[in-house]
Amino acid sequence: MADNGKTEKATEKKRRDERKKGNVFHSKDVVNAFGLLITVFLLKLVISPIFSFLQNSLKTRITTINSITELTPKTALELYSDIIIRALIIIVPIGFVCALLAVILTGAQTRFLFNVKKIKPQLSRINPASGLQKMFSLRSLVELLKSILKITIIITLLYSNIKELLPQVVKLPAMSLNQSLAWVGNAIYGIAISIAMYMCIFAVADYFYQWWQYEKDIRMTKQEIRDEYKQTEGDPQIKGRIKEVQRKLANMRMMRKVPTADVVIRNPTHYAVALKYTPGKDRAPIVVAKGINLVALKIIEIAEKNGVELVENKALARGLYEAVELDRAIPEEFYKPVAEILAYIYKLKQKKGK
Repeated sequence: MADNGKTEKATEKKRRDERKKGNVFHSKDVVNAFGLLITVFLLKLVISPIFSFLQNSLKTRITTINSITELTPKTALELYSDIIIRALIIIVPIGFVCALLAVILTGAQTRFLFNVKKIKPQLSRINPASGLQKMFSLRSLVELLKSILKITIIITLLYSNIKELLPQVVKLPAMSLNQSLAWVGNAIYGIAISIAMYMCIFAVADYFYQWWQYEKDIRMTKQEIRDEYKQTEGDPQIKGRIKEVQRKLANMRMMRKVPTADVVIRNPTHYAVALKYTPGKDRAPIVVAKGINLVALKIIEIAEKNGVELVENKALARGLYEAVELDRAIPEEFYKPVAEILAYIYKLKQKKGK
């Protein structure tokens, strides 16, 4: 069978286990494409203040250099340090925003899963045999085709955009420096936006592909589902044996209470209910044992051996059996018939006592 018989959708437990291992699906293309798109938009918004900052910094450096009468290692170091600091003022915030975008876009797909198992060193990752196997796998082929398609899209967009802009390049010498820089900036922005938009469309398609591939990878066999059910719910055969043992133990405890009963009401062998009543302690007679068929016969047998009175009342025996749980007092609807039986039993005991 295809996929080693893994034809069943993964259960919720399987999904939870895979998530604990850090195995969740996400698309890197979504992170790259939407990260690029948002970054380009943000740069468009802040490019003016960045440009002004660079102009002011350049003017300040030129003034500082002109005022230097002697270039020493100390003054050179100060100049380089100031340039580096000013560059970091621009680069660090942009880098931080890009990193934050990557975290948010990845977290949105994985529900912000962080698993240290994924970053632990594993010898299997540097195994040449497994590396070759992955290299020539279907997944690797798909990734290769995706990369070729992305490069093709980028090259095509660059070519078409540059071809449209070439006629305007000849006008640059007639423009002022600010106008030339603005034109170049707008051209780069237009090319970057068009590439980012197409990459986003590609990323959405890749997202659904990764989801399909993930669902395929975590599929289960029918036997795995049965084994999982046994682990979570318990083996039905074992559960049945446990219930049988519990039932036998409960019957044993119940049978030990039969000799303490005042009366056993039966029908005549199919139903048997043992009642006990302690005046001043119990508000009503208590059902200490009950059963049908073989259990009823056992109750009757124990009652006869221990001298417990037996009273045959088919309707009452069946009614008590169905209406009252073990070690519970009988409801009011049975007070009168049971009281009559107990009164009769007490009279018999008195006569026997005389």
